[in-house]
Amino acid sequence: MSAVDQYEMVVGLEVHVQLLTRTKAFCSCSASYGAAPNANTCPVCLALPGALPVLNEEAVRLAVIASHALSCTVSEISIFARKNYFYPDLPKGYQISQFDRPLAEKGKLDIGTNADGTPITVRITRVHMEEDAGKSIHDRYPAATAIDLNRSGVPLIEIVSEPDMRSAREAGAYLRALKQVIEYTGVSDANMEEGSLRVDANVSARKRGET
Repeated sequence: MSAVDQYEMVVGLEVHVQLLTRTKAFCSCSASYGAAPNANTCPVCLALPGALPVLNEEAVRLAVIASHALSCTVSEISIFARKNYFYPDLPKGYQISQFDRPLAEKGKLDIGTNADGTPITVRITRVHMEEDAGKSIHDRYPAATAIDLNRSGVPLIEIVSEPDMRSAREAGAYLRALKQVIEYTGVSDANMEEGSLRVDANVSARKRGET
């Protein structure tokens, strides 16, 4: 066995899905795509002093549907938290997300079968709700950035898998299967060109046989 063959790829994916709601997660601004820059904003999603968020009931309903479709256990109690970090398109200086008490946990998704006919299953760690950040546009001459906050506050779910995939092929199969579930249940249009479905990959390598 060559040195390369002694190792295997280990992949886990974090998928952000924009929920198909008419308004944003914590205010009544439109969540539609394609409006003029900063047109769909208000004191809440601009993080002006004294503005208070109110949770979008429809976003919760869609998030629960997605969780059930992925065989997750939905918690009776889930808690939002502040994820603090600085970025120019994050007006509050933190993102409203979920941490230790997510909406749902311990799901799974079958993505195909092995050569012997046994199913290939990817475990899903958690599904949690959060709001999106705005968008930085780096096209100003000679070296300036514009900020569009239309997307700030748009409702998302983040679907976090266990590191169960062992190849790019399996990762692709997982994403295609997940996209089918999301589209079939109607929780999102999963339009990647408009940012409705985005993927962060966590890739590492380990010696074969290690756990």
